[in-house]
Amino acid sequence: MTVEPSLTGAAAPAPVSRVLVANRGEIARRVFATCRRTGLATVAVFSDADANSPHVDDADVAVRLPGHAPADTYLRGDLIVAAALAAGADAVHPGYGFLSENAGFARSVRDAGLTWIGPPPASIEQMGSKVEAKKIMAAAGVPVLAELDPAAVTAADLPVLIKASAGGGGRGMRVVRDLADLDEQLAAARREAQSAFGDPTVFCERYLETGRHIEVQVLADRHGTVWAVGERECSIQRRHQKVVEEAPSPLVEAVPGMRERLFEAARLAASAIGYEGAGTVEFLASGDTGQGSTAGEFYFLEMNTRLQVEHPVTECTTGLDLVELQLHVAAGGRLALEPPAVRGHSIEARLYAEDPARGWQPQSGTVHRLALATLPAEFTVLRETGIRLDSGVVDGTEVGVNYDPMLAKVISWAPTRAVAARLLAATLASAEVHGVRTNRDLLVNVLRHPAFLAGDTDTAFFDTHGLEALSAPLADRRAEAASALAAALADAAHRRATAPVNAGLPSGWRNLPSGPQVKTYAGDHGEHEVRYRLGRTGLDTAGFDTVVLLDQRPDRVVLELDGLRREFRVARYDDDGVSVDAVYVDSGLGPVRLHEVPRFTDPSTQVAAGSLLAPMPGAVIRLGADVGDTVAAGQPILWLDAMKMEHTITAPASGVLTELNVTVGAQVTVGALLAVVAEADAQIPEGDQA
Repeated sequence: MTVEPSLTGAAAPAPVSRVLVANRGEIARRVFATCRRTGLATVAVFSDADANSPHVDDADVAVRLPGHAPADTYLRGDLIVAAALAAGADAVHPGYGFLSENAGFARSVRDAGLTWIGPPPASIEQMGSKVEAKKIMAAAGVPVLAELDPAAVTAADLPVLIKASAGGGGRGMRVVRDLADLDEQLAAARREAQSAFGDPTVFCERYLETGRHIEVQVLADRHGTVWAVGERECSIQRRHQKVVEEAPSPLVEAVPGMRERLFEAARLAASAIGYEGAGTVEFLASGDTGQGSTAGEFYFLEMNTRLQVEHPVTECTTGLDLVELQLHVAAGGRLALEPPAVRGHSIEARLYAEDPARGWQPQSGTVHRLALATLPAEFTVLRETGIRLDSGVVDGTEVGVNYDPMLAKVISWAPTRAVAARLLAATLASAEVHGVRTNRDLLVNVLRHPAFLAGDTDTAFFDTHGLEALSAPLADRRAEAASALAAALADAAHRRATAPVNAGLPSGWRNLPSGPQVKTYAGDHGEHEVRYRLGRTGLDTAGFDTVVLLDQRPDRVVLELDGLRREFRVARYDDDGVSVDAVYVDSGLGPVRLHEVPRFTDPSTQVAAGSLLAPMPGAVIRLGADVGDTVAAGQPILWLDAMKMEHTITAPASGVLTELNVTVGAQVTVGALLAVVAEADAQIPEGDQA
């Protein structure tokens, strides 16, 4: 492997020839891409749930980790080290998450004679406890927010943020505004932290309602050089997980002298623990850009002793391949005295399998299609205006409940922030995203929001500007109605193309006048009944002043609507091989997802009033009531663990719990009947009585 001397100085010969990535999905593919570019062989590890994952195919060789759950697979350091030795790897890259910040794992890699592509275990250990990390940073002169003992929190301290000491990514984090909720939220945070990191330790700190999340990318070699490569702003978050990130930070750009102070604090932090490799020092800053005493004020949050999910925006604004530099530093190479200057602006949007409009519910299912209108660069530095895609899925990938719901990162780079935002929004809006429901519409709405374009972002962005408005579909009701018409015409063309007899006859042909063809579709804006007739004079349909059918194919319909020519791309998918599960219509009016409404209702699909259906697949981890209990509306009935997050299932109305069909540990599928809450005088079925 070679590294550009202009960026890193004289490079020592690298002893690494085969790299195992102790991770999965997008980050494994990202590391493999750099390894391929630099001539290194690669090894993947995979759980049974990931047997068909794209990252397995990307590697030269792959080793199975038996099991599905992270605790049995990607969190088993002993199995991963054994896999590296069996596959002939001489280095291990941890990616992010899982064991990436586990000092014991880093030591076991080194003890096995393998190169650890990360910081020294002692540095990981020092930053592994956020409680101890704050003490170290305070001693080094880095500004910190005081830690609060959960047992000593009073009403005067509120609001407070509960945080997991051993991890990040939003797991084990809770905001508490009422002292009466503290004990319950502490218990939930500890359970989530134990599940995600194997350590239930949590602590509290003062919660800044409208802070700005600013972080500095650092890179250090073993010869004493420490770079502050550039800052990123990651203020737009949901559940304390980042959604949109960018470099450089609009806040830092606006406050004179803030960048220099941030960089100095980040270098102090890295030097205080003898850091090596790539890492990120995270700060919480005030949003004040004026001349007041709080302008540019910031506090240390934590140091992530690994690569960050959002590292591409730093790569695109510096021209650096951070993974290549990780490999270089791990091999003993030197960095140049100064990092390269920042150029232009880069924005990253995280595409999640989730439904923001329904409490950010994680989704599972098949990714039928994920395609951008223009072919993007993949896992590489952008050197001109354009789009980069870092994705852990391909068409046909199954999204399960065992892992984080992030599907892909879409990244733009342009000379200015305005162009970068416009390009990214347009790319996402025109992308074909079929299958599992995602947050795509929300991302586009954020990128086009006046506050975002003005650089006015903070961690309360969704609360300030309204999640309902930000998660609204890009296509309005009229656009959805036009898409339903296109779907009906495409379906007719499909039926004619696949008809066993008389395929050449036009759809709906009769030798006598007849009624219109009728199809009903359900979309985000409700139901649309499409009534149309194809005759000698063309298309006759209600709902539009003027409509002309210009082209009709199973996958493409061209209409002239009110004098404007529009193309509709139509795709149908059947998950069970029998009936169409969903119809996706993509056009300049916005992406639309439709379901065909059957003419007759199947009685077996009806559920009783008060039924609690599983909103997602997952595991039941706790019960909050028993059959026969009187419950109040909103009272927790049970808790589900899905995609490493805890979700509460509550009573839809006050009444009596007449059915409870699950026990702790049970695995449930989406739509499964979990429980039934009936009116207070309802009878409990005999089989459910104690």
